[in-house]
Amino acid sequence: MSRIESLRTFIAGHPADPFPRYALALEYKNGNRLPEARDEFAALMRDHADYVAAYLHAGNTHLALGERDAARETFTRGIEACVRLGDGHAKGELESALAMVSGP
Repeated sequence: MSRIESLRTFIAGHPADPFPRYALALEYKNGNRLPEARDEFAALMRDHADYVAAYLHAGNTHLALGERDAARETFTRGIEACVRLGDGHAKGELESALAMVSGP
């Protein structure tokens, strides 16, 4: 069984756990399966809006797909999640990413 199949099986049995979906999205991203990565990150952020680790990778996936507006929106939503959670480190990374995509 491949890592992707293993992760899908684990997700099916543990739908409330955000980490396996994050791992699956990263697996797709690292395998250059960017549309699948985008979709997994979207599902993760929909179901677990405060899973801040997803936002930077999701935004970068949008950028790799040429979706600058979606990347900006994703980074902004991630910053909002960081503010809710008080995660200053992730907030700084997301603000830097947003500045790079919003710049001249």
